[in-house]
Amino acid sequence: MAEFTLHCFAQSGNAYKAALLLELAGADWEPVFVDFFKGGVRDPEFLELNEMGEVPVLEHRDTRLSQSGVILDYLGGLVGSFAPRSAVERREVLRWTFWDNHKLTSYHATWRFLVNFAPKGAVSDDVIAFLEGRARAAMKTLERHLKGRDWIASDQMTTADLSCAGYMFYEDEFPYDWAAEWPSVTAWKERIRALPGWKHPYELMPGHPIGQ
Repeated sequence: MAEFTLHCFAQSGNAYKAALLLELAGADWEPVFVDFFKGGVRDPEFLELNEMGEVPVLEHRDTRLSQSGVILDYLGGLVGSFAPRSAVERREVLRWTFWDNHKLTSYHATWRFLVNFAPKGAVSDDVIAFLEGRARAAMKTLERHLKGRDWIASDQMTTADLSCAGYMFYEDEFPYDWAAEWPSVTAWKERIRALPGWKHPYELMPGHPIGQ
């Protein structure tokens, strides 16, 4: 049995944050597939794991955690990879992690889901346009911040980078011209992609393609 168990599915960028950290750190971990698209997060058995009805859920010995930011913080300190090196750096990592959860991931995840996975006509075009606008506004913030820097919160990669990268590698599911619109973000993504052990979310976690 692996040391770490991650309840996840391939289309979840939030789960990818934790899965990628575990993979890059060379941790002994295994994914457990949650069939989100067939209501798996609403099953009573899953709700016993996480009453919030969301992935990811991390199990490690007697510890069970949900919410990607908490999991990244826990794993960074535990496996010794990508953790902040000082109290000042930790606050900066948390600042960008909270920003990601509230601004970057929240709008990208919802926009992507409605465009790619929700039934056609489930919401109005105005709603989708609003979400796209908010997602692009967050990307502008990230693009400005990364101009002239390699990493988000430090001079080395931290869990803040993993948090903000959660939905960045589902490139074909967003109507961005990545290199033209977001050159600094694209360069940052390529630095992550070049790390030994990096894998695309559809390779790293089970459940792609949907229904197979």
